[in-house]
Amino acid sequence: MTTQRLDRTVLDRCRQLSTSTLSDALDKRGLPGAVEGLHPLIPEACIAGQAFTLAYLPVGASGGTVGDFIDDPGPGDVVVIDNRGRTDCTVWGNIMTEVAKRNGVEGTVVDGVNRDLQESLSLDYPIWSRQGHMRTGKDRVMLQAVNVPVCLGTVRVEPGDVICADGNGVVVIPLAYIYEVLAVAEDIEHKEEAILQDVRSGMTLGEARGRHGYHVLQTPDPA
Repeated sequence: MTTQRLDRTVLDRCRQLSTSTLSDALDKRGLPGAVEGLHPLIPEACIAGQAFTLAYLPVGASGGTVGDFIDDPGPGDVVVIDNRGRTDCTVWGNIMTEVAKRNGVEGTVVDGVNRDLQESLSLDYPIWSRQGHMRTGKDRVMLQAVNVPVCLGTVRVEPGDVICADGNGVVVIPLAYIYEVLAVAEDIEHKEEAILQDVRSGMTLGEARGRHGYHVLQTPDPA
């Protein structure tokens, strides 16, 4: 599947915004995208990239493998693994971390668990998952498909969608809406910064919020 590749400047703009602000922008446009329950291995990490998706299933009677996909994603990609939220076996470990780091992958997001945390920390490689766990996924799960629609919890992810992640969590921005969501998010960021400046100058919080329309910043516009 061929997806539109975004210019690096677009991803740079995403990295300048917190996932909190991007989530507000998604709300403003009535779009889902805030993923629940995924936590950063490195709290200060901040990434933005396009989804390279992987779908996993339990191993069937005919068997299967966890796959050898890791040589394919590169700079500008975020590996997105849908392991259906399983916390009993892993689908990401130190070998994949090392190859991904070498190939310039932005980071990995797992709806499930990952292992070899210390090795990933030593390489400063960003990972978001439900938790750490040591048990292998080999002979337990199998790679079903690469670059197909997947889910992170209840959020649908299409190949090429924009994945932004930081210490607050993970958001998914549909590729078709990236420029619209970015513009809204940057406007929200500007207004919240103006509120802070007014408060620091002595204005009450209520006055500053009223001046800049804080209470409706994320409210969808009337149809």
